[in-house]
Amino acid sequence: MQLKQVIIAHKAGDSNSKRMAEQCARQLEKRNCQVLMGPSGAKDNPYPVFLASSTQRIDLALVLGGDGTALAAARNLAADGIPILSVNVGGHLGFLTEPFEEFQDTERVWDRLEEDRYAVERRMMLQASVFEGDRTNRDPVSDPFLALNEMCVKPASPDRMLTSILEMEIDGEVVDQYQGDGLLVATPTGSTCYTVSAGGPIVHSGMEAIVVTPICPLSLSSRSIVLPPGSVVSIWPLGDYELNTKLWMDGVMATAIWPGQRVDVRMADCQAKFIILRENYSYYQTLREKLQWAGARIHYDNNHRH
Repeated sequence: MQLKQVIIAHKAGDSNSKRMAEQCARQLEKRNCQVLMGPSGAKDNPYPVFLASSTQRIDLALVLGGDGTALAAARNLAADGIPILSVNVGGHLGFLTEPFEEFQDTERVWDRLEEDRYAVERRMMLQASVFEGDRTNRDPVSDPFLALNEMCVKPASPDRMLTSILEMEIDGEVVDQYQGDGLLVATPTGSTCYTVSAGGPIVHSGMEAIVVTPICPLSLSSRSIVLPPGSVVSIWPLGDYELNTKLWMDGVMATAIWPGQRVDVRMADCQAKFIILRENYSYYQTLREKLQWAGARIHYDNNHRH
């Protein structure tokens, strides 16, 4: 990998990640690399400015923070194919980030990247668009929205807890009507996030699949369903015209949806590219540690049982 133009995003409001970002920028500039740096957070999106002001192809995005910072990077950079090195500085769970220990010797990291001594993990993403009218209307009324974890359709009201009624079609065929708190359409990456909390299955992140999970459905027969990646999931809010239903992408508000509109969710054309520095990277070890499964507490060697 060449390191001629690098963007660095640090977690907004976190002094450790900002200090680390400044140190990395100084080191990279000494290697004749152009660096664009800025904060990423709920009120800060540096990526449109990074992409507009870069004078040449961006070789790498260094993202210092937690999973939320990594998700924002994926949504904004996947379409341009920019590899993301996401490091856990000031984050909590760290499903999508490299552990900080792997990154402490930063000069060695730059050497490894320049010598191509790293792995790239590609992760499937979802895209969603809003349409009006019936199925014959093929022109979306919204920009396409991207998500690495999940798209979520749920009602929003400041003064009452709302129950939504959502109809779901798969490839144009009505499958179910859900009455409850909303609906999640997730990637395998997102299956260990909001979806697993809603009782959905854990799907290995190396797969391509779409997982639809109702949130607290009033019908006990409404279950999660795992679909092939070529499926198109259409969600129609039904009923109450006073009801403000919202589409969320990775927990960030995308747009409002009204009765008469539908959301189509499908596999995105692009994938998120994450750089893996760990030489012993294991998806199952991540599950054990992050979800605190028993395997993380009792250590023994499987090969030497008596």
